[in-house]
Amino acid sequence: MSNSLLDALTAAELHCPVITAGDPDYDRYRRVWNGIADRRPAAIVRPQDIEDVQRAVRAAAASGALLAVRGGGHSLPGLSTCNDGLVLDLSLIRSVVIDNTAQTVEVGGGALLGDLDRVTVPKGYIVPAGVISHTGVAGLTLGGGMGWASRKYGLTIDSLLGAEIVLATGDVTWTSPTWNPELFWAIRGGGGNFGVITRFRFQLHPFSGIVAGQWLYPIERARQVLSGLHGLAREQSNDFAVSFTVSPSGINVTAVWYGDAGLARAALSPFGTLADGATGGLENLPYLTLQSRNDAAFAWSRRYYAKGGFWPDISDGAIEHIVAAITQAPTPDCEIYAIQLGGAIRDIPDDATAYTGRSAGYYWLSEPIWDDMADDDRCIEWGRTTGRLLSDSSIIGNYVNEQGDSGSNIARDAYGPEKYQRLARLKARLDPANLFRLNQNIEPQE
Repeated sequence: MSNSLLDALTAAELHCPVITAGDPDYDRYRRVWNGIADRRPAAIVRPQDIEDVQRAVRAAAASGALLAVRGGGHSLPGLSTCNDGLVLDLSLIRSVVIDNTAQTVEVGGGALLGDLDRVTVPKGYIVPAGVISHTGVAGLTLGGGMGWASRKYGLTIDSLLGAEIVLATGDVTWTSPTWNPELFWAIRGGGGNFGVITRFRFQLHPFSGIVAGQWLYPIERARQVLSGLHGLAREQSNDFAVSFTVSPSGINVTAVWYGDAGLARAALSPFGTLADGATGGLENLPYLTLQSRNDAAFAWSRRYYAKGGFWPDISDGAIEHIVAAITQAPTPDCEIYAIQLGGAIRDIPDDATAYTGRSAGYYWLSEPIWDDMADDDRCIEWGRTTGRLLSDSSIIGNYVNEQGDSGSNIARDAYGPEKYQRLARLKARLDPANLFRLNQNIEPQE
C-alpha cells in the first residue's frame, strides 16, 4: 500500500515536499498531541495552498490509502494520524483575517484557537471556542465547539457562516446556509466525515473583557462544593459561565462574567464561599490568559483518555460517583471536569445542526492524564469505569470531539438514529468509498 501511495503522490506533482521515514523531519511531523498515538504514516504532506490539498486527497483515493487529516492534531483517539497511510497536515494553512466592515473572520483549516484569539481579541472581538489554545480550530468546530463564551454566544458552529471544503473527489466547494445547505447542516457537528475544510468564515462578536473568579477547595469538601455550585449556577444569566475540575489535589472552580463589570462581584463571589478552606478570588483576567491557562497541563506528548457526556443538571448521584471515583484515581493528574452549558446554546433548535445536546445543562468528562506508558491500562480503565458511572445521569446524545474511544457506536450514540441516518445518506452521496473514515465515523448508507 505504501508504495502505491508514494507512486500516486509522485504522480500528483505536489508543490510541497512528501515527508517519509528517514527524512530528518519525519519524527517531528508524525507526532500528535496524545502521546498514546505513536504511529508511523507512509507519508506526510504539509500543503500551503488548496491545490496541494486537492492533489493529496486524489492521491490517497487513487491508491486506496488511509487518509488522516490533521488540523491541530488534538484527536483524543489519535485519528489525525495513522500507520502506513497518508497524513495531510494542514498546519501551514493557518491565516486569520478579519473583515471589520462585515464583522467576520476567515480562518485557515490548520489554525489553532490561539491563532484565532490573538488576532480577534485585541480588536475587540471573539469567536466562542474551546479552552486550550493549542487545539485546532477545524476539529473543534466540526464537532460543535464549546467553551467559556458558549452560554453568551452559543457553540462555535453557531457563529459559522460558511466553509470551503475539499471533497473526496478532490473537488472544492463552498457550503453555507444558502449554498449546499445540507452539507452546511452536516459539518456543524458531523466531524470530518465529509471532506477537508481549508477555510472557515465566522461571525465575530463584540468583546470588552471579562471578570473571573478562581478558587481551589479541599477535596474533602467535594459534596458541599458541588451541591452548592449547581444551585447557584442555575440562577445565573447568559453573561455567566462556570466550570469545575475535581482531582486528587482538590476541586478547582472557575466562574466567568462577560457582562457589566459592575455586576460581576455579586454574580461571582458566592462561588468562593461554597465551603470552608477555599483559596483564590476575583480578578480582571485577560481573556488570552484564560484561554491558555490549561495549555501546560494538557501539553503535547502526555498520555490522554477521555469519556464524556451531557447532564441535564448535577445530580446527587453524579456527585456521589465523582467523590467515589476520584479516590481511586491512578495518577495525580486524573480529573473529572464539567462545564456549564445552556444559555445561548439552547436558543438554536436541536434539529438545526448535526450537533446533538443543546438541552444539556453541563458537559462532563472523565479524563485520566499520565506520562508513563506502563500506566496505560490502569488509567484507561479508570477513565472508562468512571465514565460509565457518570453516564447514569446523562441524557441521550454526546459530543464526538471528547471521546477517547472510536468505533461505529460512538457516532450512532452521539447523533441518535434520525440524525445519524440523515448524515449517513449525505455521506453516501459525497464519500461513498468512505475515504474520510479516520474520525468518529459515519458509514455511508443510502
